[in-house]
Amino acid sequence: AMGASRNFEEWRAPGGGIHAHMITLINEFSCSDGDYFPHFFREYELGPLVGKRTWGGIVGIAGYRPLIDGGYYTVPQFTSYSLEGEWLIENEGVIPDIEVDNPPDRMARGYDDQLDWAINDILEKLKNDPKKLPERPGPPEER
Repeated sequence: AMGASRNFEEWRAPGGGIHAHMITLINEFSCSDGDYFPHFFREYELGPLVGKRTWGGIVGIAGYRPLIDGGYYTVPQFTSYSLEGEWLIENEGVIPDIEVDNPPDRMARGYDDQLDWAINDILEKLKNDPKKLPERPGPPEER
């Protein structure tokens, strides 16, 4: 939404809201919140997911118990399920809408194929479908 006052410029509401084309990059090392974020990014239809399927580990642990050798163990304690009553993400991960790999040999040479894909896609969208904030409407009409 937008906000307006008599003497100041318009503002976005909420203030941190983003009115733009968006992409989320994911890969096989994304887990926990790195699984949740893209899942809900897709759920709310904010933009495409680009990259590789996430790791798929969202069961949370708590209560670190010490071992005699200085190590420790944890116990799985909590997870999430959908509003449709189905388990989310665990052992499955989040599948990208557009699969783009980042081969290790290219990354070692300084390339990031996923990021390059996303930048090119966003630049194309900015050119062909720029997002603009609405102008302030005129005075309200009497009812």
